[in-house]
Amino acid sequence: MKSLYSKILFAVVMALSMASCKKYLNVTPDNVGTIDYAFRNRNEAENYLFTCYSTLQRLQEPWMDGGFSSSGEIVFPGENELNDKQGINSVGFNMMRGTQTSSNPGLNYWDGNEGGQAMFNAIRRCNTMLENIDKPIDLGDTEKRRWIAEVKFLKAYYHFYLFRMYGPIPITDVNLPISSSIEETRLKRKPVDSVVNYMVKLLDEATPDLPTQIQNQTQELGRITALISRSVKAQILVAAASPLFNGNSDYAGLRNKDGQQLFSQQKDQQKWDRAAQACDEALKACLAAGLGLHTFIPTANMPANLPQELINVLSFQTAITDKWEQNTELIWGMAPLFGFGKQERCIPRLNAAAALNIGSAQGFFAVPIAEQELFYTNNGLPIDEDKTWDYRNRYTLQTAGTADQYYVHNGYETVKAHFKREPRFYASIAFDGGVWYGNGQLGDPANANYVQARGTTSFAGPKDGSHTNISGYWPKKLVNYLTVYNDRLSYEDFHFPLMRLSDLYLLYAEALNEQGKNYSEVLPYIDEVRKRAKIPAIADAWTATLSTNPMKYTTQAGLRQIIHQERRIELAFECMPGWDLRRWKELQTVMAKPMQGWSIFDDQAVNYYRPRNLFVPIFSTKDYLWPIKSDNLAVNPNLVQNPFW
Repeated sequence: MKSLYSKILFAVVMALSMASCKKYLNVTPDNVGTIDYAFRNRNEAENYLFTCYSTLQRLQEPWMDGGFSSSGEIVFPGENELNDKQGINSVGFNMMRGTQTSSNPGLNYWDGNEGGQAMFNAIRRCNTMLENIDKPIDLGDTEKRRWIAEVKFLKAYYHFYLFRMYGPIPITDVNLPISSSIEETRLKRKPVDSVVNYMVKLLDEATPDLPTQIQNQTQELGRITALISRSVKAQILVAAASPLFNGNSDYAGLRNKDGQQLFSQQKDQQKWDRAAQACDEALKACLAAGLGLHTFIPTANMPANLPQELINVLSFQTAITDKWEQNTELIWGMAPLFGFGKQERCIPRLNAAAALNIGSAQGFFAVPIAEQELFYTNNGLPIDEDKTWDYRNRYTLQTAGTADQYYVHNGYETVKAHFKREPRFYASIAFDGGVWYGNGQLGDPANANYVQARGTTSFAGPKDGSHTNISGYWPKKLVNYLTVYNDRLSYEDFHFPLMRLSDLYLLYAEALNEQGKNYSEVLPYIDEVRKRAKIPAIADAWTATLSTNPMKYTTQAGLRQIIHQERRIELAFECMPGWDLRRWKELQTVMAKPMQGWSIFDDQAVNYYRPRNLFVPIFSTKDYLWPIKSDNLAVNPNLVQNPFW
């Protein structure tokens, strides 16, 4: 992967260097076009291929993804709450506070500013590659077909990135010649169904000429495969069948200037049939290629007889953080590694050395209380549906005993909400008193690291405006357990997941349920994910003995709720739940309540564990889609703005 990433960087630098030479040195010979030079042979053309990948590489920071930063899963200090000096672009997080405007949109991927990438420029590079692919005389036919397929995939994916944000967009199938009239450049938005069909067509054309898997992983890991293409097709068609894009009456008035309606107002049930077929094909292809849900296998240099509780937690943690080459679950991961500049945002300070050098473990990505409460009990049930779990008194104090020592430090006083939860809770979220396996320690729970977060004198507590977690919860899932951090960090990098097999299982379950299939046909795909999570199968969990709603999974509406919650738990902090909440039209419900955290400046448990409002999110129907920057509407009068902006 490093080799491919280096090639991409080299290609971008060379492209900039060529532009600089032409501008300042005027050394380009007469009658030699830049494009002809870029495609004069195979090696030069390969460099241009990597420029087509380059925008994908620039998407490496998840907080610049609207599905991550504006989903309510993680909150970030506002300028009026703490000094916003953490050294990252916080525009996406601030959108939850109502900063989004049509005159200056945040995460502007249409134009490429305010934290966004210029996606239309990326698409134009892909078109240029396809238009000139026949020029290198030393490019073999097999390799040419693969390159064409990769570029078609990238072109479809860049359209999809825009589609999720803006809905109906202009389709940029070919680059307009420089001689085009002004009117020809004023493209109109295409209807949702046309955009979807176009993206799927590109993927269908690309898939046959892509390798099923990367064989030369040293040189090519990160390049597009047929499994990635099939999986993205499933994502697109599930999104297209979902309420945001399928018969959404909120957008009945969105029409082009010529009256063309951009959102179909008739809900089309066949879209779920199409989505289910794509999910089925993608899942079968992945399983046939040997992919499977990841489980943790202790290595020879680890302590003997690791407790099963630890193995359960690490099985889920390492499904995200294990190296791509070893992770049978990872279908597609971000090419740049998730390490320096990323993991330290998620890490609580665990010892005196880290507390003295607060820059090493900054830990300011904060998980609100509502996200913590999303995770199941150890019976695999929502915390407010489990008869055996004390939901009413979940904020009262409890002292951990030896039975809890693998998850909560023995003898530590914390709230009942932190006890008897599923392994994914302990793998995904760090909390005051929570055990943190890793940082160089594994095995004996008595000697394991644990989080101490109460008050300013605790290791992980608030230190200053730049290194404070405002809720008292950390996204532990995004830290490799092998990363070691004391007075400085020694990173164990990983590829941030873009698509995991568990995602595909749950997409298929959702599509089957929306088709109206009997629950007996749907449950096996959800239960496969729950089995790895070490929680009971759905039918075993939702029983009269345990659940307050034992028949929930037998109805389509009830099973829909289960699937939605399962996706939000399994894929938490991986960007996907934010896009799910939008396509389900459920994000407005999440944003209807204040974001809350604990009283982090208090050092006594009785005072610390009092929920406090961090801020009240601002979100309405208009926020499901991004606004097009108003300047564009003046330049191109054929463009129409998204509703309510």
